Amino acid sequence: MTELVQDRYKVAFRLYPYARSPDQDAAAPVRHKVIVVGGGPIGLAMALDLGRRGVPVLLLDDHEGAGLGSRALCFAKRTLEICDRLGAAGPMLAKGVQWNLGKVFHDDRLLYEFNLLPEGGHAFPAFINLQQPWFEKFLHDAILTAQAEGAPIELRGRNRVDAVTPGADHVTLEVMTPDGPYRLQADWLIACDGARSPLRGMLGLAFDGRVFEDNFLIADVKMKADFPTERWFWFEPHFKSGDSALLHKQPDDIWRIDFQLGWNIDRARELEPARIRARVDAMLGPGVEYELDWCSIYTFQCRRMERFRHGRVLFAGDSAHQVSPFGARGANSGIQDVDNLAWKLALVVEGTAPEALLDSYDAERVQAADENILNSTRATDFITPKSPVSKLFRNAVLQLAEHLPFARTLVNSGRLSVPCTHDGSALNGPDHALMPARTRPGSPCPDAPAAGGWLLAQLGRGFTLMTIDAEAPERLTAHGLTVPRLALAATPELTARYLGAARSAVYLIRPDQHVAARWEGYDEAAVSAALARAIGK
Repeated sequence: MTELVQDRYKVAFRLYPYARSPDQDAAAPVRHKVIVVGGGPIGLAMALDLGRRGVPVLLLDDHEGAGLGSRALCFAKRTLEICDRLGAAGPMLAKGVQWNLGKVFHDDRLLYEFNLLPEGGHAFPAFINLQQPWFEKFLHDAILTAQAEGAPIELRGRNRVDAVTPGADHVTLEVMTPDGPYRLQADWLIACDGARSPLRGMLGLAFDGRVFEDNFLIADVKMKADFPTERWFWFEPHFKSGDSALLHKQPDDIWRIDFQLGWNIDRARELEPARIRARVDAMLGPGVEYELDWCSIYTFQCRRMERFRHGRVLFAGDSAHQVSPFGARGANSGIQDVDNLAWKLALVVEGTAPEALLDSYDAERVQAADENILNSTRATDFITPKSPVSKLFRNAVLQLAEHLPFARTLVNSGRLSVPCTHDGSALNGPDHALMPARTRPGSPCPDAPAAGGWLLAQLGRGFTLMTIDAEAPERLTAHGLTVPRLALAATPELTARYLGAARSAVYLIRPDQHVAARWEGYDEAAVSAALARAIGK
């Protein structure tokens, strides 16, 4: 039963209330295949993905559902594509505010606008704005559906992990509940317990990086307004509510406003409602009626663990890496961690792939984290210049950007989230020089209209052999896997995104919808070798 808990300023969903488990009465610790710790968006998505692949998974959370406040807000097209595979995207799209356009201002001048998805032929928009509690609720709804269909997923609320002891082939957990402590064991433990990750601390693992000397106020405001459904960002805004500001529309007439406050601030004073209202009033102008829905202050941080795999313990989402909010790279990157890890762990658990395949999760997602941290750091340095000279340069770029398109490429108000292309991955197979660079091995597959539907929706949960104007068997059986064929005829979109100058194409596509290898024609030995490489054999 989902219970909505609401007062004037906060919204949360009670999704998995505490219930005593038979494990708590067992004489010896009960052993589980996979335990996920943390019931945020990453933990819920991880449990859902593993369970839908038939892997028995237990999720432990120290609360009983979605947290308070909007928190993560902007969910990218790639996240929606992943959630579509998990059965959760439909309600997210229906509830969320869809947007593709953004505008950049300096003082009171519009410098330029941009379109994050100018290309047609995609099932999903560039972004939706959806408060994190709703995102979590829709993932939980999909878990309930999966459970009803037989997926081996169990959720336990108010089960707090207090200690972790790694072993050679398992991990032992000390768990505290309202009825007292008990112990569990897991073949594999996945830490999705957030940026402060108690599990990371229990294992004594470092979380290194950079903390930026600035603070930002989030003010979620409920109001009726005529602002368009776009991302608006101001450098040195004319309303003087901060050194920069950001405006986003959310569902239910909620608007997210971010104000840059500076470094040496009195946090308690800045969170006083009267002071927040003064900033909002200056931005919106006189006579605008609104209510404060949720407010918080955050500090930019760009950090990550050195490695995301530590034996039988794997880290995902904010527990493994953290970036500044500008660019919406936090939760989106975490969902991509899920997309990368779940299929690999499923193959390892079922004995189809060696444990070494999990090392590719570490390598590929560390690469993605470094890419996100680089982009977030550059955005932060542009938004908050660290010296008079750098501020002078920044403002000169903004002045040029109003009139000269080349200067707009230098403006950085947060490069928005896109999935990482895993160039150089050990899992990548052969490439073909005549095909488009955007679909080279390691890249995420772009969607396209195909055979009366959407391409990504037809790829399924496993490996797929996609052919375009090429002959191939209807399935390939090798290395313990059966790979079905998706036979397509060339269309303008498929030609632009997958064929290029080639006459035909054969793509081996991974379960996470990244390209493993590609050829102009089918060769069984070559495809079999690429499949073996893609599963770490």
